[in-house]
Amino acid sequence: MSAAYLFGRAPLAPRALAPLPLGSIRAEGWLLGQLRLQAASLTGHLDEFWPDLGPDNLWLGGTREGWERGPYYADGLIPLAYLLADDRLQAKARRWVEALLRFQDDTGWIGPVQAPGRRPYDAWPAMIVLKGLTQYQEATGDDRVIPYLIRFCGYLRDYLDERPLFDWGASRWGDLALSLCWLYERTGEAWLLELMDRAHQQGYDWIAHFRDFAFTRKLAAEECVMHTHVVNNAMAVKTPGVWYRRSLAESDRQAVALALANLDRYHGQATGVFSGDEHYAGRDPSQGTELCAVVELMFSLECLLSILGEPALADRLEKIAYNALPAAFSPDMWAHQYDQQANQVLCTRAPRQWTNNGPDSNLFGLEPNYGCCTANLHQGWPKLVAHLWLATPDEGLAAAAYGPCRVTARVRGGQVVTVVDETDYPFGETIRFRVEAAAPLAFPLWLRVPAWAEEASLRVGGAPAVLAPGTFHVIERTWSPGDVVELHLPMAVRAARRYREALTLERGPLVYALKIGEEWRQIGGELPHGDWEVYPTTPWNYGLCLDPDHLGASVEVRTRPVGEVPFSPDGAPVELRVLGRRVPEWTLWENSAGPLPPSPVASSAPEETLTLIPYGCTNLRVTEFPQIAPPRQGRGDRP
Repeated sequence: MSAAYLFGRAPLAPRALAPLPLGSIRAEGWLLGQLRLQAASLTGHLDEFWPDLGPDNLWLGGTREGWERGPYYADGLIPLAYLLADDRLQAKARRWVEALLRFQDDTGWIGPVQAPGRRPYDAWPAMIVLKGLTQYQEATGDDRVIPYLIRFCGYLRDYLDERPLFDWGASRWGDLALSLCWLYERTGEAWLLELMDRAHQQGYDWIAHFRDFAFTRKLAAEECVMHTHVVNNAMAVKTPGVWYRRSLAESDRQAVALALANLDRYHGQATGVFSGDEHYAGRDPSQGTELCAVVELMFSLECLLSILGEPALADRLEKIAYNALPAAFSPDMWAHQYDQQANQVLCTRAPRQWTNNGPDSNLFGLEPNYGCCTANLHQGWPKLVAHLWLATPDEGLAAAAYGPCRVTARVRGGQVVTVVDETDYPFGETIRFRVEAAAPLAFPLWLRVPAWAEEASLRVGGAPAVLAPGTFHVIERTWSPGDVVELHLPMAVRAARRYREALTLERGPLVYALKIGEEWRQIGGELPHGDWEVYPTTPWNYGLCLDPDHLGASVEVRTRPVGEVPFSPDGAPVELRVLGRRVPEWTLWENSAGPLPPSPVASSAPEETLTLIPYGCTNLRVTEFPQIAPPRQGRGDRP
């Protein structure tokens, strides 16, 4: 099985878990609905009306753009098309694939030599092409892909000293290293590893960057450089882990956790991402995070989960995927934001406290602020689906992240099995795994137990078991067709301390935010892909009246069946009811929620019952709340 699923090839360090070929995992339930929603909106139609991806794109033989946007789009379109087995989308994907495969010169160089306004021989867009085509090759077996990629790597081998990596390519060399590992494991060409060494030498030293982290506050515009850019950092989180496979140095492996810890400590947001609007912006929940950073951080975690096999990486992946990702889109996915805010109470074309982004940055629209996210947003949901399951070194399957789906793969002895994951997770607590096979077969099933899941339990064959949080629980047995494993992950409400001692409520992988009334105003564009401002129609400046150490009596949980569009204010499948009071002095500042009053804060406003819904269901929200100080007790009369 290790040969089939490519855990590794010496001298590379083996992966802890092996990715399955694209198409092995199929979404079901609400998750399938999310992919179909994406196919029916921007991803499925963007090239029909956005000029940058139209027939005049330089990658397609025209004269427009010709840098990263075409490759970005293909990198997300390909997995979506093949996960849905959608003929229309596959035809679109093949159009890009054929254009890419044709666009190689005699030296092996891929694509335009020079995009308009760019330096010549910029390797960064070609690195995205490698990512997209490796997925296409796994889905289709197209025998043209590997020779094509080898020829480009041959160009790098021959010309990298003369035309070294620069700017974006030097910052994002980890993405090149990832594809070099993929190629080496399939070809055994030792010079590919030597090329990886040269890319490492020319690339930015992210391991030292995160080890000696010097960026402990929001940056001024004049301080911003390539290595403070939010998307570069989101991509760079995987770089120490990818390089560890080559270096075999334990310090490089450990650098991944250090990177995430430093980003959390100084710039972390409640949803598992870090701020960057467009560069490091601190922990204030009114700062923004770019959508490109959300999808790239997800991809980094997906890669690292395979390399390192650490359950905590999947915990974070789910937190980002089920909160920050859907929140960046309108519920119909026809519009997106460039920057989202954890405390987002007004979305208008206006200046804000961004590090250096423009006034359009938190509009919902087609191309707010800049078009990179318009091209790159497409990879988020499909790549999540493609990494829900991984192969294990003991010839089994690991449920690494949870969502309704089915996986079909070879297990011990080369036998084929399908495991169906029936669940409303992350909204519901129960996951049922049903085994489908032609005959009984023996293999291990690994089930991730999230760190937050205290008293998690499972039942298989009538026997219950209690599970340890933050681990993979392994079931080794002979499975009969129709066997069912029922995993229960209790979702107790938790309170997290955030910026200025504010409180955020969480339940399972979901973060909860205040449900705010909305008025959408179209200010540009053409329907269905218009540009929208969103105004609040209900108050937002509340603090919470609760004891974070005793939440059971303070928070009421209400659930309902998951509908067709769960990530919407009216479709939210879970609500929390809590008491709060208005904080009158907490007002708008620079068109955003003003600085958080340090907790605890006094308020004489009357208590009100507040409704909190999952962060990903909101368009306007407050996520980090001041804690209301308890009333002072009277001292009574002195004797």
